[in-house]
Amino acid sequence: GENGVGGRAVRVGTRRSQLARIQTDSVVEMLRELYPDLCFEIVAMSTTGDKILDTALSKIGEKSLFTKELENALERNEVDLVVHSLKDLPTSLPPGFTIGAVCKRENPLDAVVFHPKNCGKTLSLLPEKSVIGTSSLRRAAQLKKKFPQLEFRDIRGNLNTRLKKLDEKEDFSAIILAAAGLKRMGWENRIGQLLSPEDCLYAVGQGALAVEVRAKDQEILNMVSALHDADTVLRCIAERAFMKRLEGGCSVPVAVNTMLKDGQLYLTGAVYSLDGSDSLKETMQTSVNYPQQNEDGPNDDVQHVGITAKNVPGQAQEAAENLGVELASLLLSKGAKHILSVARQLNDA
Repeated sequence: GENGVGGRAVRVGTRRSQLARIQTDSVVEMLRELYPDLCFEIVAMSTTGDKILDTALSKIGEKSLFTKELENALERNEVDLVVHSLKDLPTSLPPGFTIGAVCKRENPLDAVVFHPKNCGKTLSLLPEKSVIGTSSLRRAAQLKKKFPQLEFRDIRGNLNTRLKKLDEKEDFSAIILAAAGLKRMGWENRIGQLLSPEDCLYAVGQGALAVEVRAKDQEILNMVSALHDADTVLRCIAERAFMKRLEGGCSVPVAVNTMLKDGQLYLTGAVYSLDGSDSLKETMQTSVNYPQQNEDGPNDDVQHVGITAKNVPGQAQEAAENLGVELASLLLSKGAKHILSVARQLNDA
């Protein structure tokens, strides 16, 4: 093939969970349409995050919980590319790796799935002291503040496990999940309430799929770069830059909302204390209206917070990254560091 990978199968790494497989299949489907002459082979493996199911994600403290094993396989040339949920990827990738594609984003909002007995309700209509399951500090912090009458408890496991726990036991009145995952699994009908950004800002990169490749593997990089969605790339660069500047991760409540309209990129970012009582939230915008230039030469491998997007204007990517950094700096100047370090200490304790 003209991208140099003809004659051998392109091996695609994925986690074993049903959602991960569905996401990987969707990416491979797009690649097959673009490159009908190539043969794609899917290699599934388990990760640490799939195996440790009795501990809160935020407590394990390992940034690359769902990605490490996949990256090891990538490093050993056992696979050529790996499909992830972008929100699982840390803002700094290990040396030698890059995100070669960010696919068009699915709905990034959070969704409430209710126990069958609460069908037709919303969070505000649930009885006092109802227990809501979520493994995300970000969701809990925002919703505790908004719905002080409800209780929030940890729930782990993949989507199937969590829905089973909700439906078959009486422990939870509802659980909070990403709308994107439910939609991809074909369970959109279980969404009882979509949480607007006013209710709950979403996680950095939520709803977007990322394709991770070896940074030096030009053939594969060129091949997957056709999957980039320019709007999603710019929004996610801003979100990741915001998170990186704050040094946020799973163990602290950091949340965002982005919008691209008429060449302007809007970023809302917030940090929260664990109980949501203390928070800082600001919005900034920047123009990302730049033409694509022929950026051949030594800087064609410029990464922005781990993303290599040759087919998205470099100046626009730079503007998006600067927006994230500036918004984070603004929050830091207002005391975000204190809120986050207290949240981190409490969570570690």
